[in-house]
Amino acid sequence: MKNRKEFYEPFINFMKQTVEVDQETVTMVATHSREITISKKQFVLMENDFCNRVLFIVSGKAKSYYTNPNGKTSNWMFHFNDENSNPKNLFLVDYKSFLGNVPSSVSIVSLTEIKAILFTREQIKFLKEYSASYAKWLSLLNEAAFVITYNRVFSLLALSAKERYEKLLLEEPYLLQLFSNYDVASYLGLAPQSLSRISAQSKYKVHI
Repeated sequence: MKNRKEFYEPFINFMKQTVEVDQETVTMVATHSREITISKKQFVLMENDFCNRVLFIVSGKAKSYYTNPNGKTSNWMFHFNDENSNPKNLFLVDYKSFLGNVPSSVSIVSLTEIKAILFTREQIKFLKEYSASYAKWLSLLNEAAFVITYNRVFSLLALSAKERYEKLLLEEPYLLQLFSNYDVASYLGLAPQSLSRISAQSKYKVHI
């Protein structure tokens, strides 16, 4: 008979990509987290709320977005868990709100049903204090999150629309298959019709 897969195994496997994980840490993660299911089109976090928990996606898709002073919304990140995922995709959290205990700048909404592992602020504090491997992993994750955020902001501020599109084709082409053209256009800071025009003119020919 096949052994039952524990709910926390996907998260532990992700940790093992960067640090060694001892059995004591596995036990602490198991007792200081829980599995949750989020329905489709449900808000995980709303702008101006305080982010007091972190969710690790096991399955499903979500997006985070921000709203400018004129009321226009733009997609900030996409969230999912597959072979292409990196830290920005795997976690449902507003780092600035969570780490700084300030109101969130983004909203996060599920696009499909989501299975996730939930950690509260108190649980993360406990794991960081009592597990050296978790503390090391968290430090590495925070470093990666800083670099990801820097690259995201740089792309939006310094690259042309065409350059942003071609950068996505080189680095994140799978997003075109996972998410709608409308959402990908918003992620690139474009109107949908502009994305179609740039796609048609680009030297990289990808069907979207």
